[in-house]
Amino acid sequence: MARAPSLFISHGSPMFAVEPGLLGPNLQHLGASLQDLTAIVVVSPHWQTPTLRVTATAHPATIHDFGGFPAPLYEIQYPASGAPVLASEVIDLLARAGLTATQDTQRGLDHGAWVPLRYLKPAADVPVLQVSLPRDLDAAGALALGQALVPLRDQGVLIIGSGSLTHNLYEFRSHIDDPQYAQAFADWVASTLAERDDQALVHYRTLAPHAVRAHPTEEHYLPLLVALGASTPDDTRTRVPGGMTYGVLSMDSFGFGLNVEDERKTA
Repeated sequence: MARAPSLFISHGSPMFAVEPGLLGPNLQHLGASLQDLTAIVVVSPHWQTPTLRVTATAHPATIHDFGGFPAPLYEIQYPASGAPVLASEVIDLLARAGLTATQDTQRGLDHGAWVPLRYLKPAADVPVLQVSLPRDLDAAGALALGQALVPLRDQGVLIIGSGSLTHNLYEFRSHIDDPQYAQAFADWVASTLAERDDQALVHYRTLAPHAVRAHPTEEHYLPLLVALGASTPDDTRTRVPGGMTYGVLSMDSFGFGLNVEDERKTA
């Protein structure tokens, strides 16, 4: 069985579900090349919990966890099956890393999961489960969470950290158009990943340009570190272009361990 990659996907606004932009087609091309996946594990900022939880729902509902958006968004369904057996394995893996997690048999898929997946795997034919983002998780902890999940990749499990490369909701809602600072932050992340300076990415808040403006709160950045933690030293690191939406939301995404054909399709 081929090792699955790990991905960081920027899902930006819920409007990404109906506005594919540049990233949507790139995810479609990338997803078409990922043919042998056994399951998908998603860590999203839209499921924050006091302690780690793992979905063990056989048929997870599509959660429309947002308000004030156009009606068609609320009609979208992503009918992927869950993975209760894998959920138990994930909990065991986390325990081996010293991380205590429990099952959640009711939780569905939030928009941080289903919005990017409807481009990456539109047929919804791969089982999906989510691992929650603890509310007290910091950058180093996010990296460690991803590291605990690495063995899943050898089972054909795709690990996705779903967040946003920049995420200033005040500016988004205020219709501020200032892509220069957001692009500077996105370019710093890309170059730092290419240089494999992972500790700089952990300490981004003091090292990256415009870090606090790009992320007034950290929850949408931390999934990048989960995906990075789930990578291995020999993995290729690939920038998946996403462009800039709404003037301040960078949609650039990153793959870890993509093969040469994957990289060609996202160049």
